[in-house]
Amino acid sequence: MIEVLKSKLHRATVTDANLNYEGSISIDTELVKLAGMHSYEKVDIYNINNGARFSTYIIPGKKGEFCLNGAAARMAQKGDKIIIVTFTWIDEKDADSWLPNVVLLDDDNKPKEAGKHAMVGGTVV
Repeated sequence: MIEVLKSKLHRATVTDANLNYEGSISIDTELVKLAGMHSYEKVDIYNINNGARFSTYIIPGKKGEFCLNGAAARMAQKGDKIIIVTFTWIDEKDADSWLPNVVLLDDDNKPKEAGKHAMVGGTVV
């Protein structure tokens, strides 16, 4: 078994950071579904603006929302661009044909492109 990228929300714009919450990231429920992610699933988050990398879990959010809550709120500011990823385990024999589910977002957190995509150098092909 090997761990591979399962799904990715690419270049989401942080809409809020709420320090006075118990933790997590609130994400638009439609985008969670489109990416093949789930509420309460562990996610890794990569902040494009400052290079921070951290883990938390998803809670249901409002349309267009990407709100970092609790300690995660210290890792990004409103307006920062982030990448949210999940991973899964697959049999190594399936690795060469595996494709992650990728959602590319515009500056308003609306999907520009979504689906199972191969990537070269981090770019969808």
